[in-house]
Amino acid sequence: MLALCKERSLISVCRSPLGMGLLTGKYTEDSILPPDDVRALGLPWNVYFDERRPSATWLETLESIRDVLTSNGRTLAQGALAWIWARSPQTLPIPGFRSVEQVEENVGALKFGPLDASQVEAIDELVRREDAQPSP
Repeated sequence: MLALCKERSLISVCRSPLGMGLLTGKYTEDSILPPDDVRALGLPWNVYFDERRPSATWLETLESIRDVLTSNGRTLAQGALAWIWARSPQTLPIPGFRSVEQVEENVGALKFGPLDASQVEAIDELVRREDAQPSP
């Protein structure tokens, strides 16, 4: 998709760039969503939550890349947005929010800008290593 956008001078709109809140760090393995939460509905496109709980696989992956995402003083949410910007300047993330504080945090990502190439490479390596681990 990113290559197509670049080739055709298009913008990619990234919906739910914070993984429906998972990439903010506010959920743990003990978190349980209320039954009426959209993330708890078991929709096939929602890979971040399973049976009202955050996906253990996604939580493990997030932990493995936490240090890179939070480097230079970023929050996890700011690091996730910075990763998206680093992958393509033609991508527009549209993060959700429920409070003024979340809006301020999202906007605060702008002062840091995209991750640099070495940070993106570090995340790619960590995720590859995570994917190579045998399942329990």
